[in-house]
Amino acid sequence: MKKPLMKSLLVAFSALLATSVVPLSSAQANDTLGQKVQYDTKAPVNDGKDISIQYWTWNDGDPAIKLAESYQKLHPNVKIEVVNHPWDDYWTKLPLALQGSDGPAIFNIHNSQDKLLSSYLEAYDIPTEDLKADFTGVEPHVVDGKVNYLDIVMNTGNIYYNKKMWQAAGLTDKDIPKTWDEFRQVAKKLTIKEGDNLVQAGFNWNGSYAGLYQGLNYQKGTLLFKEDGTTPNYNNETTKENLKFLVDLYEVDGVGSKDFGTDDTQSFGNQQSAMVYKWGWFANELKTKYPDVEYGVFATPTFSTDQPFAYDRYNGESTPGINKNQSEEQRKVAQDFLKYLLANDQYSLEAAKAYASYPTKNSVQEDQSLKSDPVLSVIAPRIKKLIWPGPFPATMETSAKKAAEEVLYNGVDLDSALENAQRQMERDMRNESFKSLESAYQ
Repeated sequence: MKKPLMKSLLVAFSALLATSVVPLSSAQANDTLGQKVQYDTKAPVNDGKDISIQYWTWNDGDPAIKLAESYQKLHPNVKIEVVNHPWDDYWTKLPLALQGSDGPAIFNIHNSQDKLLSSYLEAYDIPTEDLKADFTGVEPHVVDGKVNYLDIVMNTGNIYYNKKMWQAAGLTDKDIPKTWDEFRQVAKKLTIKEGDNLVQAGFNWNGSYAGLYQGLNYQKGTLLFKEDGTTPNYNNETTKENLKFLVDLYEVDGVGSKDFGTDDTQSFGNQQSAMVYKWGWFANELKTKYPDVEYGVFATPTFSTDQPFAYDRYNGESTPGINKNQSEEQRKVAQDFLKYLLANDQYSLEAAKAYASYPTKNSVQEDQSLKSDPVLSVIAPRIKKLIWPGPFPATMETSAKKAAEEVLYNGVDLDSALENAQRQMERDMRNESFKSLESAYQ
């Protein structure tokens, strides 16, 4: 990321919570949505002939699903069939489907799978300069002058806590921890055991290590990549210290357990765990799947009260991709739906609320409905101290996850687990063209 781009991101996000609201201009009187990227709601699609396309996603709260409903009302001749696959299955089934001519015309993207998907993507049929005019952060996604997808929102990690459990433990807002040492003590108070059996975990990180370790390392000034920007920097003393800290939360403090289920998301939703580390998407997960959970959010603690090198990583939730191997007829409809999404301010607003994240579309960054969001209000003071390393390959998370599991479940010592993960990361990235953007952080 170029430094001027980072500065513009920070200024815009600060304005989100600090400035007065301005009217939205996406819904214009002449039936045209958008600013530079515009969509004519009266123009026929597929010459008015009936057509059905598929949209694949892994997320029930995907904002494109809701917008697909309004799009179909505008164009009754178009049917968008939403196909939802679980996350782990998605990345196996989608590439296979895209290899042939029967795959989805349009599909959800996560930038960690950029290499896996890039050869199947058709560039957006929208001028790149128009995209740059309407959205912040487009430049890193420009390839040969075209864009295959971009970030619709930016987000990072926070601590979600169960308000009822918090109150039952005698805790108040004054007890929200600022440091990890304070966090340990709070987690102990939130832990409930019956004899040797854990009934309620004070903190559960089962399933979240892959994201959590990155922020912990950044807090101590350790980057994810070495100076060349291409070699993973996982096997080091910082990673070792931080993994030991997390393991000690379980094995020394007893605030959780490796055997307390493998999915902290589900455990929190079922009100078995009092605190978890999650990103913005979790707010919508709770809303759609666990509406009875009363939760609060606070900023991820740091190792001291001093401002750290950085608080965490940030990343974007991506706009959909278009399947270049589908028929021309299907691709044209997919391109039309895509333009409808990008021109429509409602898509950006829905994404910001669904993922509890900062919208990249300039026209909605000051929308009043976003200012009271509990997650955005926590992120705002930290936005200048978050790092985007770029869309790094998935091995940076999958290999780290395996290392933690080896330590927890198989009794592998820390040094060996980290060494094995480092070796796997380097092997997986040997032929990658990825270059870290961490050097742009200042």
